[in-house]
Amino acid sequence: MRAWHGGLTKGWTLGHAGVGTRRLSDTQETMHEFDALNTLLLVVILGLCILSSYLIKKHKFYYMPESAAALLVGLAVGGLARLIDPSKAELDFLSFQPELFFFLLLPPIIFEAGYTLRRKDFFRNFGTIIAYAVLGTLVSTFIIGYITFWAAKQGYIDIDAENPLEALLFGSLISAVDPVATLSIMGNPELHCNPLLYSLVFGESVLNDAVAIVLFRVFFQYYNESEEVGTSQIPLAILEFLGVSLGSVLVGLVIGLLCSFLFKNTRISDHPTYELALLFLFAYGSYAMAESMDLSGIMSLFFCGVCLAHYNSYNLSETSQVTAEVIFLSIAQVAETFVFLYMGMGFFTGRFSGWSTTFIAIAIGSCLFARIFNTFPISFVANYTRKVKIPLRMQFVIWFAGLRGAIAFALSQNMPGKHKDIYETTTLSVVIFTTVICGGLTEPVLRTLKMKRSSVDEALDREKLPAMPRSQLPQNIPHMPPAAPLGTPSKVDLENSSAGRPPQTSLPATAEAYRPSLSSPYGIKKGVHLWWRGFDTRFMKPVFGGRLDDSTDEDHHELVREYDDEDTGTFQQPASGSHQLPGASPHTRMI
Repeated sequence: MRAWHGGLTKGWTLGHAGVGTRRLSDTQETMHEFDALNTLLLVVILGLCILSSYLIKKHKFYYMPESAAALLVGLAVGGLARLIDPSKAELDFLSFQPELFFFLLLPPIIFEAGYTLRRKDFFRNFGTIIAYAVLGTLVSTFIIGYITFWAAKQGYIDIDAENPLEALLFGSLISAVDPVATLSIMGNPELHCNPLLYSLVFGESVLNDAVAIVLFRVFFQYYNESEEVGTSQIPLAILEFLGVSLGSVLVGLVIGLLCSFLFKNTRISDHPTYELALLFLFAYGSYAMAESMDLSGIMSLFFCGVCLAHYNSYNLSETSQVTAEVIFLSIAQVAETFVFLYMGMGFFTGRFSGWSTTFIAIAIGSCLFARIFNTFPISFVANYTRKVKIPLRMQFVIWFAGLRGAIAFALSQNMPGKHKDIYETTTLSVVIFTTVICGGLTEPVLRTLKMKRSSVDEALDREKLPAMPRSQLPQNIPHMPPAAPLGTPSKVDLENSSAGRPPQTSLPATAEAYRPSLSSPYGIKKGVHLWWRGFDTRFMKPVFGGRLDDSTDEDHHELVREYDDEDTGTFQQPASGSHQLPGASPHTRMI
């Protein structure tokens, strides 16, 4: 039976009776069947990858992360396809396409990450994240770049040994810690990753992408076979980075606020289908606009998602509130699987002619070596300004979690010069190593270094216990006006007071147990946080949406039952005599 497809039909032919009959030409029919078969193959492989993810979760086989499984499936499929002598069209179908990645697969992953972000954990550690992302990436770029350049001068690898710009281009692209790889491994809820650790690693991976891309763009701009980077160009590169970063964030916030204002002041919530469609289009528009302005689409889309979650999620209908996160998460899951699958399949396409095991070994070693200098020294300095320190074992996990992914590989396909192939193959090899080896060892490392949370903590986070009324919250929180007493002092209170001991408060059990942690970075801050809370509640939320009684809900969920030890980062139980919720573990935490 003939295959028909209206979109591919362009011609009409006359039959014997002169009656027009519509049919596909042989070439068009062959193309249609080729596309159909390859699409079917891709759907089957994606389904197998998702089933493998289910089996990994079911059997708790965390030595094989879902992203690594998809990558290995892609390697197997690409290898088998290579053995059957495929045509050029089939090899092109299996090849990794940077534009497909940047404009179709990456946006839903980044938007879902921003929309479901633990905003308080992220912004409380924003200074440390910026230090990792900016200073760390700069340090890593120059260390990797000059190690590569030194290896070329020594004759170990066959790349440009006269101009360090080519090596610095490689250093900038390979320093991109990929948010897709980080999300797919450390963002897995089954790993129960420490929230502070996840905030630092994920925040760095999102923001350092902008640094790496800007550095790559600047080095590419000044790339010349007979010219080197001068010291006068370094300040220009820093200014360009600042401009790109601030511009990207501004674009994302403006579009997010515009979307929130529209939803707040219309009745579009009466039509959930239109509601979700517009929400997705606004988010995608922030990415496309930033890219069209030569800014970072990833940063723009990420902060657009954060803005929409903060304001617009309360403007959605009940139906959309329930379905939005599930839909975005499902799309992001398929996109993540597709990215790693395509990278694996692209390994055997045969379009790479330059391979160097020496360069691969040097690149992996220099990446691990450079990450030492953009993790431990920055953490050491950051600990002087933090109340909750970043312990040494957490720093080790941050160093170990420098996963490279599709962003680095996509940038490598823009490398100039005659050595492009060797850079592409080396980058792809580094991506496979960090995803399969480092990603597979992530869970054992987290478990060995005690960087995992208990299952009770995760269960309470998912339940999101209901907010307490303001009158039941602690009376000494700095940003809250004092409330009326909850009760008169008891006889025990008076006896304790006369004996010089502090009286027992009438605070609820939860607040009493959480009191010592209120001054930590997980507690409630003064200063900028206090000013922003007031400005946001008074001016922003009435215009753009949001929970107007947010203070009661946030204050309740800000109370932390885990006692963060400032030196070790471990969690301790409340002191004896402290109360806790019935049936709850003393290590539970509400965010």
